[in-house]
Amino acid sequence: MGEEKKIIYLDNAATTRTAKEVVDAMLPYFTELYGNPSSVYSFSQKSKEAITTARETIAKALGAKTEEIYFTAGGSEADNWALKAAAEAYRAKGNHIITTKIEHHAILHTGEWLEKQGFEVTWLPVDEYGMVRMEDVKKAIRPTTVLISVMFANNEIGTIQPIQKIGELAREHGILFHTDAVQAFGQLPIQVDELYIDMLSSSAHKLNGPKGIGFLYIRKGVKIRSFVHGGAQERKRRAGTENVPGIVGYGAAVARAMRTMEERSKKERELRDYLIDRVLREVPYTRLNGHPTMRLPNNANFSFQFIEGESLLIMLDMDGICGSSGSACTSGSLDPSHVLLAIGLPHEIAHGSLRLTLGEETTREEIDYVVESIKKIVEKLRGMSPLYEDFVKAR
Repeated sequence: MGEEKKIIYLDNAATTRTAKEVVDAMLPYFTELYGNPSSVYSFSQKSKEAITTARETIAKALGAKTEEIYFTAGGSEADNWALKAAAEAYRAKGNHIITTKIEHHAILHTGEWLEKQGFEVTWLPVDEYGMVRMEDVKKAIRPTTVLISVMFANNEIGTIQPIQKIGELAREHGILFHTDAVQAFGQLPIQVDELYIDMLSSSAHKLNGPKGIGFLYIRKGVKIRSFVHGGAQERKRRAGTENVPGIVGYGAAVARAMRTMEERSKKERELRDYLIDRVLREVPYTRLNGHPTMRLPNNANFSFQFIEGESLLIMLDMDGICGSSGSACTSGSLDPSHVLLAIGLPHEIAHGSLRLTLGEETTREEIDYVVESIKKIVEKLRGMSPLYEDFVKAR
């Protein structure tokens, strides 16, 4: 057997490797300190204390109060909870919600579900960089608006939204403001008071924590019903025995992310810019998607004309490179990405997209290998494209 090809993992927006120190922190809670935190005996108190410590770590990272952090099974649940429960709780005040066309599906599909329940949703457009325009947010506000939900940073194109301005506007109008910070928390500094955030969703596996655990930050005083009925866990707002190892792992991942953020972001930003610069310079008929500077430190998203993103991904995989497509074909849908269509890309260009998201372990040598691989594959795919042949002839 030949030696196994080294994997170059550039899909950290999809999930990250759980850090060793995070796994080490979790292990005792599976086999040694396995007590149910709701039990009264002292053996179980160790589990309860571990949850409190993790909650404190997370709250501190956001500048929030410990009792404002509610653990969930991940970002999608937190998004669902924020929208459904806020819509229901404030229904007497109004039935209008504002969000954007480029949200994660956990928000998009929840918004569509709320429309079926009689709520009115304004889907804000974005500019060519995927940025929400403040004048559009202002114009969308009605006397019946109860919630604005805008993602902190986009999971596909990496664009960071003007969160503080939106939060401030919402606060002035007495409207709740929720942000899906699944991609941003642990990557960017976030202080909920400075940014006027009332609710925030996050997921541990995006910041070297375990899968299956997230949280929803709910500002004290926000009226919100419980989301899962049953026991009295999470201050009676989310029933179910707590995922103690997951919560401990989340706390450890957050402590680690805060400690390494500055240095890690700087390194990722430099490598990301190096990758973007080389691809745009060395691969013709290519564009960068998302904002050139206001973007996540580790995100690069390209569209290559005259090729199919799906074929590019498969061939990159054959070279040992893990990336993802701007289009959703990988999940069984042939429609191009809703985000790329929202920034104005025509279907045929949106289909030829590639998202590469770096991690703290990514090296310059890996980036060089990836660029050479992209150049070779794009040339090969274009060589097979009648559209490209016609284009070259026409020129």
